[in-house]
Amino acid sequence: MADRRVLGIVLAGGAGRRLMPLTEDRAKPAVPFGGLYRLVDFALSNLVNAGCLRVAVLTQYKSHSLDRHITTTWRMSALLGNYVTAVPAQQRLGPQWYTGSADAIYQSLNLIFDERPDLVVVFGADHVYRMDPRQMIDQHVEGGAGVTVAAIRVPRTEATEFGVIRAAKEGHLIEAFLEKPADPPGLPGSPDEAYASMGNYVFDADVLVDALREDAANAASKHDMGGDIIPMMVAAGRAQVYDFATNKVPGATERDRAYWRDVGTLDSYFDAHMDLCHVHPIFNLYNERWPILTHVPSQPPAKFVFDRIGRALDSLVSNGVIVSGGTVRESVLSPGVRVNSWSTVERAVILHNTVIGRHAVVKDAIIDKNVEVPEGAEVGVDKEHDRERGFHVSAGGITVVGKGQKVRS
Repeated sequence: MADRRVLGIVLAGGAGRRLMPLTEDRAKPAVPFGGLYRLVDFALSNLVNAGCLRVAVLTQYKSHSLDRHITTTWRMSALLGNYVTAVPAQQRLGPQWYTGSADAIYQSLNLIFDERPDLVVVFGADHVYRMDPRQMIDQHVEGGAGVTVAAIRVPRTEATEFGVIRAAKEGHLIEAFLEKPADPPGLPGSPDEAYASMGNYVFDADVLVDALREDAANAASKHDMGGDIIPMMVAAGRAQVYDFATNKVPGATERDRAYWRDVGTLDSYFDAHMDLCHVHPIFNLYNERWPILTHVPSQPPAKFVFDRIGRALDSLVSNGVIVSGGTVRESVLSPGVRVNSWSTVERAVILHNTVIGRHAVVKDAIIDKNVEVPEGAEVGVDKEHDRERGFHVSAGGITVVGKGQKVRS
């Protein structure tokens, strides 16, 4: 990318309503993931690891913790003109907030005018994956399209929940972009699979600016990148598809190659955590050649005490955690968690500074920050009892305790 000026734009304004109560007081991209990280760290790590070092993160809803995380964590070299910066909704074009993802970029066109890039890479902020954007950029430049859309192969039976791409039989041209079609088109040579859009795009900068202006003038538009801008580009014959399966990330294993999860629901968020807990993880956080970058809090190493139990099996345990005579299985513990004697934590995601009391049981559950599970209490064992106590239970049977929520026996 040395001979091309690239600006990264990360769309991080999502409210994440399907992740409630985890998004009760934080934006979806700020939701913690994998112990140490936040969801936005995955998109930012992919861009920075690929050498895209000028990145604007567009924020809107409940953005305080997200803005703080970006400001304190993602510090680049100002000497070289590099930056990752949070850009809140500013009402530059009138007294209205962003009405869609395309409108967010349209209202922030000053970023493009100031930077004067050749290419604009637009990524979503709330997916868990590794990707080398350089390979997508290379295909975009070689193909001569106005926009390139990253797509992942999914079974046709599951593609009804995505924006689906119908590609030409020869080459990469996109012939149609279909939003949640009842009968998704199969791939050339692989009829049982379909291309689902990942929400990642590479644009020629001038093409993006023209498309955003045309969309802004259309009163019937919802001003959405996937719902309006991409179909407009497809109709003009200026869109091509990039097959994520061809992306080769340094250090990736065959098991986690082309891994991508949209963690937009509580069940998908929980399942993505369980993918981390396998002996050979489905998604491997330990790839040192393509690290997921974040701020690591200054807390002591994890501690396991009392040999009567005091153990964690098939789990990720962050710094600052103390497992004091309890048992942890197939779980992810964030910094500062304490698991006390004779307690059991199994298939659970426990966020920062939560305390699991003696003889307590937490199973098939997500517990947000700063929760205390009292001695002898159970969470996730009896779903009806969980609902009676005001806890959310997902469609897949995962109990969720909100940030600071009181737990009674």
